[in-house]
Amino acid sequence: MQLRAEALDAHLAKSLAPLYVIASDEHLLALEAADKIRARARAADYSDREVLTAERYFNWGALLAATQSQSLFGERKLIELRLPGGKPGKEGGQALQQFAASVAKTSAAEDTITLITLPKLDWATQKSAWVSALQQAAVFIDIPLVERGQLANWIGQRLAAQAQSTDKAALDFMVERVEGNLLAAHQEIRKLGLLHPQGRLSLEQIQDAVLNVARYDVFKLSEAMLAGDVARLTRMLDGLKGEGEALPLILWAVAEEIRTLLKLKLGMNDGRPLPMLMKEYRIWGPRERLMAPALARLNVARLQAALMQAAQVDRMIKGLRAKQFTGDAWDAMLQLALQVARS
Repeated sequence: MQLRAEALDAHLAKSLAPLYVIASDEHLLALEAADKIRARARAADYSDREVLTAERYFNWGALLAATQSQSLFGERKLIELRLPGGKPGKEGGQALQQFAASVAKTSAAEDTITLITLPKLDWATQKSAWVSALQQAAVFIDIPLVERGQLANWIGQRLAAQAQSTDKAALDFMVERVEGNLLAAHQEIRKLGLLHPQGRLSLEQIQDAVLNVARYDVFKLSEAMLAGDVARLTRMLDGLKGEGEALPLILWAVAEEIRTLLKLKLGMNDGRPLPMLMKEYRIWGPRERLMAPALARLNVARLQAALMQAAQVDRMIKGLRAKQFTGDAWDAMLQLALQVARS
């Protein structure tokens, strides 16, 4: 059974299922959902807890043994299986299918509840037999990422939950400060609840309380470049520089995005549909939505020139002379990213 995270409270108020699966890359929301299941299980006297982490060389027989073994004191048990890589392999996939089949025979939680946590599954993994088996046997909670465009509304809802509110300017300020980091946003929201009483908060109050808690991500930089968001792109590159991020890694991420854009553009020029090309090059999620607008403003010649510029930036990073750029390698990196971002 598929269940939205927002409906989890209502589900838990009625009953407990024998198997739950949480799949998400949004760590805060996944943790909150898991904590709700744990709390409900404790309240129902599932007081024994066993945690298994399926990493390399994991013995999948341990999952079956854990579900079949009784607590020393006959207590109800909560078993947590964590798959940090989201890829159980052939043996693990078969074990999960068998486990799901055994769970499917029970209609309600008895002496054991199992909670499986996974990262966000890619398109190919979602089609695998073991995922299908879990989706049929479990309460399956797939929590999507909170995109940047949704973050102001998310912050507003969290403030409302602690009986506080603010205006759009203050929400936009918080969005810029946390830069997509939900854990950081959560901490700042909780802090506002401690510092100020219930009611409406001013922009000045939020500016005084909220720290610059952004943790800049190289791959989010590529998203800003694709979106053509010059202000965000510049701010993120400055942030990555200030955090001491390795410039070769940034160049690699940007150059790979340019190569992907060029492949897509050449394919479109040959008459191939963009959805087919994105499936071929395994592009999904936020990048999938950003590709079409980026391709609309870019042509083959501009992308080829950008790749040549990337080679010149690489020379600068290595301490060699570059023909096109003046200044340091970080300035050259900004010029390269702006070449793709600007209309």
